[in-house]
Amino acid sequence: MPFVPGRGPRSPAVTGRAPPPCEDGGVRPDELLAAYARGLFPMDTGEGADVGLYYADPRAVLPVTGLRVPRSVRRALRRPGYEVRIDADFAGVVRACGGPRDDGVWLTPRLAHLYGQLHAAGWAHSVEVWCDGELAGGLFGVAIGGLYTSESMFHRVPDAGNVAVVAAGAHLAARGYVLWDIQMATPHTARFGAERLGHAEYRRRLRDALTLRRRFTP
Repeated sequence: MPFVPGRGPRSPAVTGRAPPPCEDGGVRPDELLAAYARGLFPMDTGEGADVGLYYADPRAVLPVTGLRVPRSVRRALRRPGYEVRIDADFAGVVRACGGPRDDGVWLTPRLAHLYGQLHAAGWAHSVEVWCDGELAGGLFGVAIGGLYTSESMFHRVPDAGNVAVVAAGAHLAARGYVLWDIQMATPHTARFGAERLGHAEYRRRLRDALTLRRRFTP
């Protein structure tokens, strides 16, 4: 399931002017990073010339420390066979998160390509759950300073997506991250303690997070 189930109001352009055309739908990787630093996030229907940039008010975040773990997920964590890996198959996670969903398509091939470029440059990362040598579930997002934005998640094995959420929370806490952005809350993320922040409070936390220097991987 995606972390972003719908679309927020259209935001202003990141730089205040139309970026030059490029193969990734009018947004370059550096412009996408700048958008995240301003509190925006991308969604793409593939229908227009550009990848859209949006904001959400209220904005949803998950707690980095004190993540709520439902009882059913605790039972899943005790089952043998799951292995958590970081960035072992980022492209595989993005592919699994893409395509049609109940809420439409937002992760188009051109946006997936952008995330691949950010991963190659060290900005985008995946938290993966493997079972019997196969990718069973996972999530991916972008890490800037003390911010991590979860963009989407998937599972092929029951509870593998939930295990990925818990593993991501533990990883972010261990690496010193302070803001875990999921854009919009859903009933599913509410089970893990998702919190809705007003625009001003989110921007305050975002500014604080961006002053930190953190590394997603050692």
